[in-house]
Amino acid sequence: MKSRALKRTAIAVVAVIAAIVCVAAIALVTLQGRTDALRDGYSNMLADANYCVPVKVEGVEAITQEVSCGYAVIEMFSAWDGGGITEEYLYDKYGKVVTSTGRSFCDEMNKQFPEYVTTMRKYLTDSELLDVVHACLAEGVPVPIEWAAKYGDEWTLHYSLVTGLDIPGNKVTVANPYGYVEEISLDEFLDRTRFDAYEDMPLFMKFGFAFGIFEKNTVFVPERAS
Repeated sequence: MKSRALKRTAIAVVAVIAAIVCVAAIALVTLQGRTDALRDGYSNMLADANYCVPVKVEGVEAITQEVSCGYAVIEMFSAWDGGGITEEYLYDKYGKVVTSTGRSFCDEMNKQFPEYVTTMRKYLTDSELLDVVHACLAEGVPVPIEWAAKYGDEWTLHYSLVTGLDIPGNKVTVANPYGYVEEISLDEFLDRTRFDAYEDMPLFMKFGFAFGIFEKNTVFVPERAS
C-alpha cells in the first residue's frame, strides 16, 4: 500500500512539474512573438514632415543614482520642473524602493507630480514608441523610459529620461542616472527598449517579462494637467 501511495505521489509531482514547464515554455514563446511584433520599422517616419524637425528639452542634468534608478529619474524630472524631490527624500518617506516595476514607477510619478498626468504606455511598436516620445518632447516635457542599460559590463533593467529625438539625424539623447548623457542611434535605442540588447538575460528576468512583471517598449508619458 505504501509503495502504491508513493508511486501515485511521484506521478502527481511529475505531472505538476511537467505542467509548470509547459506553461513556462508557452509564456516564453508568446513573449518572443510579442517582441517580434514590435519591430514594425520606422523608415516611413524619415520622410514625414511631422518628424523632420529635431525635438529637445533643455535643462535636464544627468545625476549618478545613489538609491535607485527610478528614484533618480524622479529626482532629475523634479529638478528640471523646478522642484526639490530627491532620492533621499523618497527613500526616507517609504523606507524602501517602491519603483521596481513599471506600474509602481508610474504610480509614483503621479503621486510626486500632480500637475502632470503620467500614463504608462507599454509594448508599443517601434514606430509608435518614437511617435509618442516625439510628441511628448515637442510639448517640452522629457520622457521617462524603461530599457536595458549597462552598469560597467553588466546589463541591467533601468529607468532613464529621454531629452532629445532627431529622427532624420538618427539620434536619441538620454539622461542616464548612471551619471552621464547618452547620444545613440535610433536602432540602438529601440534594441534597448525592446531589451534585444540585453545579452545573456537571466532566466528569472525572462520570466518576469513573460508573466507581465516587466514590459518592453515602455514609456511613461507626463502630460500637463488641464
